[in-house]
Amino acid sequence: MEHNPYYANISFNEVENKKVRRRELLPWWIKAFVWFFMAIGAIVPIGVIIGLLGYNFSISLYGFETLDPNTLTGIFLIALYLIKAVTAFGLWTEKKWAVDLGIIDAIIGLVVCGIAMVVLPLIDTSEGFVLKLRLEPILLILYLLKLQKIKLSWKEEE
Repeated sequence: MEHNPYYANISFNEVENKKVRRRELLPWWIKAFVWFFMAIGAIVPIGVIIGLLGYNFSISLYGFETLDPNTLTGIFLIALYLIKAVTAFGLWTEKKWAVDLGIIDAIIGLVVCGIAMVVLPLIDTSEGFVLKLRLEPILLILYLLKLQKIKLSWKEEE
């Protein structure tokens, strides 16, 4: 059989050893959230400066919200957004630690969202107990499961 220059002569071992970028381990929907939270992370310093100058703006995440960034809730939400931004940057730039931080981020998000759904309605009795179901836990669980699934492959890739 003649050698055809249009077909590559690749052995199975070469295909198996082919390196993939860590970023390719992420599904499209995580990549979309990565870009969203990197953009939010770029805005956070501006928000902090605006807040320090005495201006108010709306911040909300996981069922917590405030109009004043200088309150405990505002500082807490800004810190959550910073964690998400650092995680997103680490995932996009394929840092070895990014999946571990993403897992921590997902667990923190699930806990905070759980508090917002169950504990806050117990504290705020103005409307009686109203369980507030949110969609974030579904996405956070999917995110957590995906990161746990790719964790070993992520750490092996260089």
